[in-house]
Amino acid sequence: MKSYKILYIGFITVIFISCNNDLLNTIPKDRLSSALFWQTEEDAIYASNGIYSILGNQWRYASMDAYADIAHYILQWRAESEVEKHTFDASNNVIASEWSYYYTIVQASNSFLENIDLIAEMNDELRVRLKAEAKTLRAFAYINLIMLYGDVPLVTNTLSVEEAKSVPRTSKDIIWDFISEELTSSAADLPAIQEDKGRVTKGVALGLKARAMLYAERYAEAQSAAKAVMDLGVHQINNSYAALFDYAGKNSSEIMFARQYAKDLNPHSIFAFFTPNSLYTQQCQVVPTKPLVDAYTMKPTGLPIDNPASGFDQANPYNNRDPRLYHTIYTSGDILPNGRVLNTLPSNGSGDDITISAENVTPTGWYFKKYVSDADYANPWNCGLNLIYLRYAEVLLTYAEASIELGGAAINQSVLDALNEIRSRDDVGMPDITTLNQDELREIVRKERMVELAMEGLRLFDIRRWKTGEMVIPGTIKGMTYEQPNNPGTFVTVELTGYVKEFRPDKHYLWPIPFRELDLNDNLTQNPGF
Repeated sequence: MKSYKILYIGFITVIFISCNNDLLNTIPKDRLSSALFWQTEEDAIYASNGIYSILGNQWRYASMDAYADIAHYILQWRAESEVEKHTFDASNNVIASEWSYYYTIVQASNSFLENIDLIAEMNDELRVRLKAEAKTLRAFAYINLIMLYGDVPLVTNTLSVEEAKSVPRTSKDIIWDFISEELTSSAADLPAIQEDKGRVTKGVALGLKARAMLYAERYAEAQSAAKAVMDLGVHQINNSYAALFDYAGKNSSEIMFARQYAKDLNPHSIFAFFTPNSLYTQQCQVVPTKPLVDAYTMKPTGLPIDNPASGFDQANPYNNRDPRLYHTIYTSGDILPNGRVLNTLPSNGSGDDITISAENVTPTGWYFKKYVSDADYANPWNCGLNLIYLRYAEVLLTYAEASIELGGAAINQSVLDALNEIRSRDDVGMPDITTLNQDELREIVRKERMVELAMEGLRLFDIRRWKTGEMVIPGTIKGMTYEQPNNPGTFVTVELTGYVKEFRPDKHYLWPIPFRELDLNDNLTQNPGF
């Protein structure tokens, strides 16, 4: 995105109630009058940039997978830990902040769409495009709201205080219809390529529609939308998986939609969020867990490590694995950005020894490598990598999964081509998938999503729509398996016996409606179990 000055125009969604009866009778000071703003094309661009500026930082982005099964939020005193363990209630700060975050995007988009036509003299093509961008961002917010909370209020206009206090929940089926229609119309009005990096495109609108329809189990629509992206000929799989999460791949055509960042100007601190403790003490927040590491199959055979024919060697557990493991996770023996070798084994004396009683040391024996660039080592709080919301790889996976679920003639060579295109990157090179068996392909595509999209914030939603939560989430956190130095041939698996994750299928497939929203609005009802 060009270096436009970003003007945030006071889009407010959280309604503050006071015992002061004069509060609601005062002149609003949180927005600009249309007599001062909404006069020029430049105003419209500033306002559009303001919506993009709301998109979240590494805290939100990198925490989502810890609420599933493939990562662990290691700071047990934070609200995120309650969400991970599923011991939260409707007063949890994470539950409330996610609701406010997505509705901030909704209300910012609504305000933009209501006001842009106040600008009399404006290029019509620009007006149409900016409206389509706002609609796409609003649809993006609603996809996440449905997957987190289920039925939520569908709000398509700015609300007064009284309106906000009485808006009811809308059936998710109605909202899925709305999302499908909005993204279809937006795709028609968006260019295939944007001059300003970071703005949504035709492919993004169609890709988000494919995601939404997959989530809604409308597989024919999901397949069609994904195929439309594929037919654009704009996006392609990057030859290097590792580069996608480093500066070399920042402008790859595979990266379709990402939050834009820049060192010094608009940075984030994901390096510090994932950093091994030996690099920067008391910084690491989230680490990988055993289900993720075990999901990476053997490269020579393509078989899971629990298959006796796979070639897996327990004494050398990271040899000959799917190379995406090496690009996603730091394991013992890896070279760190400071040139030293990572050692997480017990009693090794390094800052990453899992027996150290420090809360920011990995308790599983692994750290995340994705987004941890050597270029950010000198200043881990000044990262300029863009945080990815949608990649072409996900579109191919959506096409494959939707086709698999449709079954019959939809399961054909095009499904295998989509999967193998992802697996054949130069720095991945996994064996081709050849089976056309529906059950086998279903398991394959689910495992592919797990390893390909790890730590990109989609795992929780996959678990929810597959209804596998009670199978994969409950229990203790497990980590690496290592051979005891003084007892050769004896292997020990790290386990956090005092940290137990819960999951009730009658309750935990949705988050609760935040308590403060229920307190403000009598027309909202609570989700089951809360």
